Amino acid sequence: MREILQELFEKRVQQFVANHRNSKDNFSKADRKLESLAKRSAEIVKVKAAGKILENTSEDDFQTIKYNAHYQYLIKQKGNLYLEEEVEERVAKFYKEILIMDGEIKPMENGAQPVGYSEPFMADTFDRLSYQYNRLKAIQYAERWWNSYNPAYKKFENDCTNFISQCLHVAGAPMRGYPNRGTGWWMQNHNWSYSWAIANSLRLYLSKSTTGLRAKEVSSPDQLLLGDVICYDFEGDGRFNHNTIVTAKDANGMPLVNAHTYNSRMRYWAYEDSSAYTPNIKYRFYHILD
Repeated sequence: MREILQELFEKRVQQFVANHRNSKDNFSKADRKLESLAKRSAEIVKVKAAGKILENTSEDDFQTIKYNAHYQYLIKQKGNLYLEEEVEERVAKFYKEILIMDGEIKPMENGAQPVGYSEPFMADTFDRLSYQYNRLKAIQYAERWWNSYNPAYKKFENDCTNFISQCLHVAGAPMRGYPNRGTGWWMQNHNWSYSWAIANSLRLYLSKSTTGLRAKEVSSPDQLLLGDVICYDFEGDGRFNHNTIVTAKDANGMPLVNAHTYNSRMRYWAYEDSSAYTPNIKYRFYHILD
């Protein structure tokens, strides 16, 4: 099975580099990525992929393997180079050692009940509502933990908003509202506010908060600074289901972002290469107030 998956990996990696593409064996993920890059006058000059098996189960002649695919893209744009990374969870199914299916496991909409907890996390004093937002610390944290989980915080099955909240908190944003889960923004004593962990709730909090952590909505992504936040409504139905943090800018001055759930670093902000993308997608751009 490993040999079959390895061969599949090698074929797919070639699909990301334009001059190695094979029209008979197109990989939809590569198609989306290359189309998105072309709009920005960018290209992948080198790509690496590695797989890690997470779970292997068998029943009669059927075998199911869940695994992570970690992609690294060296991207060139206007003479500049940068490294983008993302991790995708996938499932492969075999019948009598013949591959019959391989596909991405799409994360559920953020908002499901969290699972797992390592250590209690003590929040800051909640009456400390004035602060200085340290953008460098936010970026450093987003880079350190984009593909792993800080044991000082609770881990969520759908972790995108929890990760962004951690970045904001480490950068100096004060918690407030405990113990009311529907008020403020906080995590303390095995509990948390909805705004800490649920994508749509954080978006609402950033749009309305007048004390403590505050933000100003701007009209376009190029107005954002490093450490600012982008919210995503993939279906365009008014309920936002993903958040990212700006960690860099590309050669055109547009944001590159880090995120959990769709574990990514230095990913182009628009997510046009994501399987979650739809033509109805809506964005909100929030500049964190210092």
